[in-house]
Formats: sequence, structure tokens, C-alpha cells
Amino acid sequence: MEQTSIIRKSALGLAGLAFVGGAVAGPAVAAQAAPEQHGTGSVSQSVMADKADKADKADKADKADKADKGAKDSKDSKDSKDSKGRPSRDRLVPRGVQGEQSSIPLSGEQSGNVRAIVKATKKAGLDERAAVIAVGTSLQESKLENLGHLGDANDHDSLGLFQQRPSSGWGTPEQITDPEYSTIAFLTGLKQVEGWHDLPLTVAAQKVQVSAYPDAYAKWENQAADLVAGAWNNS
Repeated sequence: MEQTSIIRKSALGLAGLAFVGGAVAGPAVAAQAAPEQHGTGSVSQSVMADKADKADKADKADKADKADKGAKDSKDSKDSKDSKGRPSRDRLVPRGVQGEQSSIPLSGEQSGNVRAIVKATKKAGLDERAAVIAVGTSLQESKLENLGHLGDANDHDSLGLFQQRPSSGWGTPEQITDPEYSTIAFLTGLKQVEGWHDLPLTVAAQKVQVSAYPDAYAKWENQAADLVAGAWNNS
């Protein structure tokens, strides 16, 4: 009995040591196994603050860029018009006029043909400079009159505002004497001229018309510009 009692006490003693050892060793082992947490909260906050700062700077830069672009667009829009809201001279005649200029008084029909040319130019998606070239060309070719067949008084079979010839493939007589059709036909040829927008009117017109008098168009540029300026916002 006594021996049995001693064995039990020994067993309890070992169990107690094991428990105590576990209680002492447990937290120490946990401490060694767990990753160190010191400072993680402050690092995370710093990263977030840095990102927020960068986003704020990017947003401010984007707003500044948009403000600059808006100011430039506003200036360009202002510069494109004169004091009366008409297209500016720089847009109508970017290279200035060449040589002595001519001018003729217009009838109601001729003024209507100016508006028809301007309207057709807009329909073709082209700007005021294209309209100036077209009106100047028509001033030289027909004095802005929609001419029919004039027999021996005419240049071969030339017709309409631009004196286009059916025999040269410009269209039928009915088409060529339609102001919208003839203007768009002229402008289609103009668009095929490299750098047409920056050419003197007489050079651009001649490359389309192939006239026997290539310099004759120049003298109408000033009046053409005035006519387009007056008609652009009303066509």
C-alpha cells in the first residue's frame, strides 16, 4: 500500500511539473512563433497618407491642365472671330492678298449664290478658307452667276458658277448648274491639292480649274473674303 501511494505521488508530481512547464513554456513559444507586430499600424497609415497625397497632386495637376486647355480654346475661339462675331481676317486670308484687287457690285441673285457656296462648303465639312477660295474662283469664272450654255460666247461647254465642263467629267449640265453640286465638285478637287489651305487663292484655284489664266484668280481674294465674312453666319 505504501509503495502504491509513493508511485501515485510521483506520478502526480510529474504531471504537475508537466503542467507547470506547459504553462511557463506556452506563452514563450507563442511569443517566438508569432510575427513581430511592432509599428505595423503606423507604417500602414503612412502608406495610405502617401497614396492620398499623390492622388491629390495628380487631381490638382489634371485640373490645372484642363484650365489651361480651356483658356487656350477660349483664346483660339476669340481669335477666330472679329469684333462683329464674323470669321477673322486671319482665317479668311491667312497669307494676305496678292496683287491689285478688283471688286464688283452684286445683285440679289449673285448674293444668293455666295450664300449657296458657303452653305455647300459647310455641308462638305470645310472651313471659311475653303469658302473664300470657292467664292474667289466663281468671281473669276462667272462673276458669281449660274451661267447656262452661251454658245459661241462661252468657253466650249463650260457651265455654272465655276464654268465646269460636262465633257471633262464634271457632271451633267443639270448637275453643274446646281450651285450645291458644282460647289461640292469644286471642293472635292480642292481637297486633293496638297497643302491647299495654306496656298494663295490663285494657286489653289488654278490647281483645280487648270485655267489658261492662272493668275487671274488673285484679284478677287479681298472681295471673296468680305463676302464669306458676311455670309458665314447666315448660311
